[in-house]
Amino acid sequence: MGSKGKSTPHTADEYVHAAAVGVDRKRKRALLGRPTTPVKVGKSTTVSQLIDSYKDASFQARALGKAAGVFEQMLRDRKRPTIFLGLAGSLIAAGMRQVIVDLIEQRMVDVIVSTGAIISQDYYQVRGGRHYHGTPDADDKELRDLYIDRLYDTFIDEEKYWETDLAVSRFADTLIAQPGRHSLGDGGTLSSRAFLALLGQKAKKDRGSILGACARNGVPLFVPALNDSSIGIGLTEHYHRARRKGKTPFQISSIRDNYELTQIVVKSRATAAIYVSGGVPKNYINDSIVMSYIFGLDTGGHKYALQITTDAPHWGGLGGSTLSEATSWGKVSKKATHEMAFIETSVALPMLYGYALQKNAAKGRTRLQYTWDGDILK
Repeated sequence: MGSKGKSTPHTADEYVHAAAVGVDRKRKRALLGRPTTPVKVGKSTTVSQLIDSYKDASFQARALGKAAGVFEQMLRDRKRPTIFLGLAGSLIAAGMRQVIVDLIEQRMVDVIVSTGAIISQDYYQVRGGRHYHGTPDADDKELRDLYIDRLYDTFIDEEKYWETDLAVSRFADTLIAQPGRHSLGDGGTLSSRAFLALLGQKAKKDRGSILGACARNGVPLFVPALNDSSIGIGLTEHYHRARRKGKTPFQISSIRDNYELTQIVVKSRATAAIYVSGGVPKNYINDSIVMSYIFGLDTGGHKYALQITTDAPHWGGLGGSTLSEATSWGKVSKKATHEMAFIETSVALPMLYGYALQKNAAKGRTRLQYTWDGDILK
């Protein structure tokens, strides 16, 4: 101290040296052991090369690179986990229809759990409907007068949607008119999987249809919240007409969905999950792990899991809840390889698919075969 109680000034070198006394040098070197690397893009850079370079970047680029690595691992795993793909959001309007079909055709997914909107939009396109360039600045009152629906910057023909609703309704009519033909369960009910397998027969020739791809390849397609969609509207119209005529209407059993999906889990050597957004599909796939105890089995949770979403964890909702949080519920294994990327799905999904395709990650991966006896998986 000086005569007036002031600290004796230090040089910069003396200050830095004093501040660093006691630092754990070994630990510091370990934490600073891997520098980030600038992303480089050349004229011939492929999708897989770009995403591999993301792994040495930061923020969501690194997260997407790591998620792609998880996808590659689950595809190459010799134990051949059953891969569940959960789909939510307006993916068809976003242009993701063909990417999802290609994931099916390339044997990269084994089971799909989707929202009703995605499959309704897919069937709308099977029947000739289209999604059109629009604008978020459109006059929505004018659009209503023209019967044009808006999904942000995309337009849809409402009248064509009505026709699709009614086509579903008339198809449901055939299920009660000729019950033996379709082997309906007791009371004229089916799971969404069994119903969509039948409806998918009408889409098999459409090479760009998710319904058609599932039907062609025998991939189970579950829509546990099917009522919450245009297809659900069509089935409600069928229900109303059947009741008026004194007939027992065809219905979807969501509990049978539970039963069938969980059987796939318990018969799998291991499971993996890909979540595109969140919503009902994410929780449904996760709950099938929990429900395995009904069959006297603890699977230990998914061996692999990845999610792309724009939902945030801190709001407490399912869509943004982390895969680590799912471990506390037993849905994702404590030893699982998992990653989340907080990226808009129409940007991230094609890149994940392109990465796996260019890496030839699904080479030699066989198609699972499912044999159903009503609601029993043989």
